[in-house]
Amino acid sequence: MIKRALTIGGSDSGGGAGIQADIKTFSAFAVYGMSVLTAVTAQNSLNVNGITGIPPQFVSLQFESVLTDIGIDGVKTGMLFNAEIVQTVAQKLNENHIPLVVVDPVMRSKSGDILLENRGVDLLMEKLIPLATLLTPNIPEAEMLSGVPIRTDEDITTAAKKIHDLGCKAVLIKGGHRRGNATDILFDGVEFSKFTAPRIDTQNTHGTGCTYSAAILANLIKGKNLRDAIRLSKWFVTEAIKHAFPLGKGHGPLNHFIRIEK
Repeated sequence: MIKRALTIGGSDSGGGAGIQADIKTFSAFAVYGMSVLTAVTAQNSLNVNGITGIPPQFVSLQFESVLTDIGIDGVKTGMLFNAEIVQTVAQKLNENHIPLVVVDPVMRSKSGDILLENRGVDLLMEKLIPLATLLTPNIPEAEMLSGVPIRTDEDITTAAKKIHDLGCKAVLIKGGHRRGNATDILFDGVEFSKFTAPRIDTQNTHGTGCTYSAAILANLIKGKNLRDAIRLSKWFVTEAIKHAFPLGKGHGPLNHFIRIEK
């Protein structure tokens, strides 16, 4: 039977990030993708021009509709928009004992728009992160979650330990906001691992975080261990950036149609 992945997040009208990027990524890894929308955005490669949240009860209804008919092998969360939706999603995941949960703690867009209110961040830390198989913050998100300003490798290890203490099984701090090679640091509560790829000089990086976390979930669902899932997903994202589309006048989308290594 085909594996089933659910993405819970916002819709990107430009198609480069959010649930659109997630569904494309699931398909690239031959995993059946489903979605629960938390918000609808009006955006393109330049800006987020507007956001409308989905009522929490309708978020719940979407989840139940998928779960009771198709079933769920794993869930990835992205943009959750507000505290009420964070609470709803955490409750649904907890009640239904979802075996694999990848949490991408989306807080701001590339253009700086706020995608999760402050009270939502508090509930994310209290209710959702403890349910995560893997948490995938970028550097600014890791700073917010840990309270540690990140400037050095030592800062990353300190932040990773503090974030792990919030209750997730593992945390992957992504290095896209630093200089040099793109190096991500995994901490599973026992040891650290590094995943490095060359940094590609391009502005076409819209949807990188969404794609990375969705790829990791797809590979975990298909039975790969955490490090192998991250390694293959890192390769996929790097190739998708390398062959990204120059669409729009700003940050173009990744190329989700690259051939995946067997």
